Amino acid sequence: MNENNKIELILEGLNCANCAQKIETKVNKINEVNEAAFNFVTKTLSIELNDIEKAEFVIFQVRSIVSKYEPDVIVKEKDMNKSSQKDTDIQDNSEQSNKKELIRLVIGAVIFGVAIAFNFSFKTEFVLFFISYLLIGGEIILRAGKNILRGQVFDENFLMSMATIGAFAVGEFPEGVAVMLFYQIGERFQDLAVNRSRKSITALMDFRPDYANLKINEVIEQVSPEEVNIGDIVVIKPGEKVPLDGKVIEGKSMVDTSALTGESVPRKVEPGQNILGGFINQNGLLTVEVTKTFGDSTVSKILDLVENASSRKAPTEQFITKFSRYYTPVVVFSALALAVIPPLLINGAAFSEWLYRALIFLVISCPCALVVSIPLGFFGGIGGASKNGILVKGGNYLEALNDVDIAIFDKTGTLTKGVFKVTDRVSMGYVTEDELIEYAAYAESYSNHPIAASILKAYGKEVDKNKVDNYDEISGYGIKVNLKDRQVLAGNAKLMTKENIKCDEVDAAGTIVYIAIDSVYAGYIVISDEIKQDAKGAIEMLKDMGVRKTVMLTGDRKSVGDKIAKELGLDEVYAELLPDQKVEKLEILDKQKRPKGKVVFVGDGINDAPVLARADIGIAMGGLGSDAAIEAADVVLMTDEPSKLVKSIKIARRTRRIVLQNLVFALGIKGFVLLLGASGIATMWEAVFADVGVSLLAVLNSLRALSVNNL
Repeated sequence: MNENNKIELILEGLNCANCAQKIETKVNKINEVNEAAFNFVTKTLSIELNDIEKAEFVIFQVRSIVSKYEPDVIVKEKDMNKSSQKDTDIQDNSEQSNKKELIRLVIGAVIFGVAIAFNFSFKTEFVLFFISYLLIGGEIILRAGKNILRGQVFDENFLMSMATIGAFAVGEFPEGVAVMLFYQIGERFQDLAVNRSRKSITALMDFRPDYANLKINEVIEQVSPEEVNIGDIVVIKPGEKVPLDGKVIEGKSMVDTSALTGESVPRKVEPGQNILGGFINQNGLLTVEVTKTFGDSTVSKILDLVENASSRKAPTEQFITKFSRYYTPVVVFSALALAVIPPLLINGAAFSEWLYRALIFLVISCPCALVVSIPLGFFGGIGGASKNGILVKGGNYLEALNDVDIAIFDKTGTLTKGVFKVTDRVSMGYVTEDELIEYAAYAESYSNHPIAASILKAYGKEVDKNKVDNYDEISGYGIKVNLKDRQVLAGNAKLMTKENIKCDEVDAAGTIVYIAIDSVYAGYIVISDEIKQDAKGAIEMLKDMGVRKTVMLTGDRKSVGDKIAKELGLDEVYAELLPDQKVEKLEILDKQKRPKGKVVFVGDGINDAPVLARADIGIAMGGLGSDAAIEAADVVLMTDEPSKLVKSIKIARRTRRIVLQNLVFALGIKGFVLLLGASGIATMWEAVFADVGVSLLAVLNSLRALSVNNL
């Protein structure tokens, strides 16, 4: 969605998934609306407008549509920054209403129990059952009547009303009341299960900071994170959440990053290092200079990303949306045919018997089990992934991860750390290898180049720069210095040629630093990018999971690319590529994928933006605080670990299993009981289970999608 033309509305009190789907469909038909998507878990309706100036008109239209389907639902604009008293009032009113309904339900159930337990005259029995029926189901009948007047016929209120009134009409008083009673009880349990799921998902994203300790002239004031500006100083005490992104200017501490990255091991932060909002300060007192406002902070972007992921629906969700539009009317008309046709065609067929069978059809026909549980399953998978530092931007991408056929990787920063390291040192025998690295370290001691830093790190000892004389950096060649009355040269092969020093040019995977002492070739040092610790294991696991081909695209030299590819066990490698050439290679590989297969590209999210956009699924090694990565890709791996790709595919497959279980279970049970009902075997008791019981079990099964830690 285009963020500039986007509005978000909260539909407070909307608990009917079927109605929510109808509202979403109607809102999408408004001329000024480009796209609308309702998130049943967060009760948020996200709307992309053709023209933001039409927002007020569209909100008015939405309120009219919602009032038509659910007159008790309150529509309000979403405010990310503040929670108003109005929200609390709505919640209190809702709780009071629920208490009244529960009391009415209990009284009705008691009267129902008395009517069953004792033998009364027919008239007394009818009166008791009728009173209990009105107490238990009167609200549903009233709602069904109002909806019919608005032209809304095929909803669960109409279906339950018709079925139970029909039961009374054929003299099945106990069943008529019992169906309404168990339907109401089932609805309560289903609401509890959905609310539990909402809370579980909300808890997964519970890293939004509540306050910031703003430091003003040595005075600390507790304020909302939204009130803090760039350049302000905040203090984070042990145990507190870091409120905003910033740079540590005082203090050292260990911070818990698990809420954002899924990493269990705390990180150490010290002055000069960046820190993100949502981290938890564990032990030290930290003083931080704010570098981003709350709206632009990493935690805010992640929250928004996860909460709005359902606006991009998976194909399975889209199928269910279309399926349910036709499913209920077809079952209703089938029930009508079942009640009317057999008595007309079959000799001796009693109308009351076939009417009873038709009523069973009506009870079963509500598609709530599918409409609620399937989006809930995808949202649970997305929420569980975010807890593990994997940000999936929609159910469509989560489902697409099931079909990865070709996995393409960038090299630097993706499969390798992007940090130079001494990987080999070879002496010609003139000096030892330790002496070789020592001479190189002294020669590079004044340089700020990453290669120099890696040599100094490999040396690992203090360098006394007073021992270095006549330091001369020769641009494009290397360095010449005097050390202990000896002349040391450190540089590339061209430096050796320039100084007339004989040496064989080395063909190794990395940058070669040649060392000469007193004009005699002493040896060379190989500096290369270090492969990430989990990269090789990730490639192996991808192949074990059925990914047919693994490929690396890199702009580095062919010798370097070949070496890395061989170490990791990649199937193909293409080196010395420019960004546009990477896109060309990806398009060639895309033609090689299986018919339903997907091509995934994993890159750093900034340099590889064109390839990320072209791939079926673009996955960015997001790193901590990489805004470009979070915005560019379809999936973001916050810890920069290739193994997270494996984890994301496992989460996708588990989510799909749960969604398919719900789909098969709900349709299977409903279809089976429909056949039993048409055959005269099933009663309304089984029909209630096929409707409400199946919904409840499917919702509870969806909760399993949240648990992804042991995958």
